[in-house]
Amino acid sequence: MIKTDILIIGAGPTGLFTVFEAGLLKLRCHLIDALPQPGGQCSEIYPKKPIYDIPAYPEILAGDLTEKLLEQGKQFEPGFTLGERAETIEKQEDGSFIVTTNKGTQHQAPVVAIAGGLGSFEPRKPLIHNIADFEDKGVEYIIRNPEMYRDKKVVIAGGGDSALDWSIFLSDVASEVTLIHRRNEFRGHLDSVEKVQELKNQGKINLVTPAEVIGLVGDHHLKAVVVKQAQHIEREFEIECDHFIPLFGLSPKLGPIANWGLEIEKNAIKVNNALDYQTNIPGIFAIGDVNTYPGKLKLILCGFHEATIMCQAAYKIINPGKKYVMKYTTVSGIDGFDGTRKEAPKAVVKKIE
Repeated sequence: MIKTDILIIGAGPTGLFTVFEAGLLKLRCHLIDALPQPGGQCSEIYPKKPIYDIPAYPEILAGDLTEKLLEQGKQFEPGFTLGERAETIEKQEDGSFIVTTNKGTQHQAPVVAIAGGLGSFEPRKPLIHNIADFEDKGVEYIIRNPEMYRDKKVVIAGGGDSALDWSIFLSDVASEVTLIHRRNEFRGHLDSVEKVQELKNQGKINLVTPAEVIGLVGDHHLKAVVVKQAQHIEREFEIECDHFIPLFGLSPKLGPIANWGLEIEKNAIKVNNALDYQTNIPGIFAIGDVNTYPGKLKLILCGFHEATIMCQAAYKIINPGKKYVMKYTTVSGIDGFDGTRKEAPKAVVKKIE
């Protein structure tokens, strides 16, 4: 049983910033996320895309924002359960909650903060009739451990940043990388497109366009993909491979949280925005893109604000009857759970002759 003060469901920007705000109140956090790494969409879907509306950053890449948030919260030693989806929640006699993941990991906390963004992400699967037969037998939708592709033949399908970036990365890991896209043009970061072009010229990436994978071949494990190409004359052929990785993005769904008895409106969780972003179940909050209320804006900076207010309410639940006096960090400094301290330089008192 993993025990903490605030259990955060979702390790996107809002969830990560909650760690910092809770830490200022001496509250510990543990985060659950179905994705294999923190950052949510910023890490999984568009790590190289710039964001322009983060305060103090005229421009910051989504992946860099994730790194900054992790660095900011590091001194408060958050725990992570990654690659697992929050499945069930049970309220205990003492008022705390036990949240169990799809892999059976249990977590207990007096406060639960749902910061799941647009929900748990499920891969968009290509319409190949027998693709389910090869899932985990050569077909993967998310790359969790690049080393499993060491010296293997890999076929990647897709035309966005994820397909481009993983093709580049695996070109130094796999024995053979083939990138297939239904168009000649790629919708991705210019640096990535140019790098793939360079690797293609060097013979490190096989590029097949415009084309799509229409079939899979194999017995107990994938042996080849069937490709339909329409370059000049339409033709079909097979490419031998050990792994097929279709990277067509992720589809957000509220998932099992929708069955927790929360008040839902248009696939979002209704909260009391007039006070603390608490749901209809006391002790359970929803912050960031996953919630809804009159005037809601689905912006990262709004999620940061909601996380700050929510932590103040969580403090009162965890410390009933105890008053918290808010002080600016420039005055109080920051004491990390790891023993570190950050503080503004003390004023020097010196007489002027």
